[in-house]
Amino acid sequence: MTDRVRAAFLQAQLEAGLALSASSDILELTPLEGSPPARYIADFRCRSFAHDGRTVVPIDRVIIGIHLTENYLFTFQPERVITVLAPHQIWHPNIRGSLLCPGAMPAGTPLVELLQQIYEVIAGYRVTLDERFALNPEVCAWSRQNRHLYPIDRRPLRRRPEVEAGAVQEAVR
Repeated sequence: MTDRVRAAFLQAQLEAGLALSASSDILELTPLEGSPPARYIADFRCRSFAHDGRTVVPIDRVIIGIHLTENYLFTFQPERVITVLAPHQIWHPNIRGSLLCPGAMPAGTPLVELLQQIYEVIAGYRVTLDERFALNPEVCAWSRQNRHLYPIDRRPLRRRPEVEAGAVQEAVR
């Protein structure tokens, strides 16, 4: 038997997530299998940092896998929900390998809020500067010394309505 509450939640997340993606110059959200889907690929076309083996370099794309697990409405486990797919050498205190910690989030956090928090991490708005709470203490120390570089991407995830309205008015002229 299908869980109607979960199905309704997933349908609402699909609609809100696709609306956010349509209103963003940064995010392309792709639903995967399922009807409604519980898995997504979030392609963030934004600046972040990576380590190329020698030094820290800016990058302009981060791809994240999202899985709204069976128990997502009851518990939030970031290691089961969020997976960094590419690149693997992201340079951020809240990221280590494929793990990304978006901060404390309640169970059932809406997909749009989850995507916003992930963006805030990879764009450098959310940066843990205390090694006790960082996934990557080495990057944490580097980030403290380079606070002036954050956030690396200052664009909002969603286009501002006045920008969209101005573009429509300009197109009509």
